[in-house]
Amino acid sequence: YYLSLENYMRALLTVGLIWLLGSFGMAQAQEAPYQAGVHYAVLPTPATTQDPDKIEVAELFWYGCPHCFSFQPTLHAWSETLPEDVNFRPVPAMFGGDWNTHAQLFYTLESLGKLDETHDAVFNAIHRENNRLNTEEVMVEFLEPYGISEEDFNKAWNSFGVKSKMSQAEQLARAYRATGVPCLIVNGKYRIEGKMAGSFENMLKIAEYLVEQERQAQ
Repeated sequence: YYLSLENYMRALLTVGLIWLLGSFGMAQAQEAPYQAGVHYAVLPTPATTQDPDKIEVAELFWYGCPHCFSFQPTLHAWSETLPEDVNFRPVPAMFGGDWNTHAQLFYTLESLGKLDETHDAVFNAIHRENNRLNTEEVMVEFLEPYGISEEDFNKAWNSFGVKSKMSQAEQLARAYRATGVPCLIVNGKYRIEGKMAGSFENMLKIAEYLVEQERQAQ
C-alpha cells in the first residue's frame, strides 16, 4: 500500500485535529462539571446583593422547614470557611402564615444583636421541642434566657427597620423565583435547589463552583 507525502500529511493533520478536539472536550468537561438548567437555574433578572464588593451566597430558608433544619449544621460549618471575598447571607422566605411570622422573628433577633446565639436554638425549639414559636407571647418566653426582655422584643418586633427588612426579603424571594426551601442563590444570578443538586453536599459544591466562576469573571 502506497501512502503519498500529501496523504501522509493530511492523515497527520486529521489525527492532530481529532486529538485537539478530544482534549478540548475533556478540558471542557473538567472545567464545567455543572451545567445550567441541569444542576442549577440561571435567574432571568439578577437579584440585588447585600455587598456589591463581594460574591454573595444567600440561603433562602424557613425556620419551620425540616429540610432547612437538617441542612443547617452542614451549611453553618461551610459558611464559616468561606474566603474574605464571599458574603454569606441568610434570607427568610415569606410565603404567608408562620413563614412570615418566623421571618419577623429572624429580623427581630438580628436587630437585637442576638441572631448568632439564637439562630440554631430557634431551629431546635421548633423541630426538637415541638415549640412552634408562632406567637409573640411564646417567643418572649423562649427568648428570656437569652437576656431579651419583653419590652426590648416588642420594640424591635414592631420597628420600622424590621418591617422594612421583611419587605426586602419578600422582594428577594420573588426575584429568586424560588418555589421551595432550602435553596442557595449565588451572587443574585444562580439558584441551586436540592432536587437539582441531589444532596446538600452537592448544593455546596455547586455553590463553590459558581463562586469561582463569578470570581474569574470579575
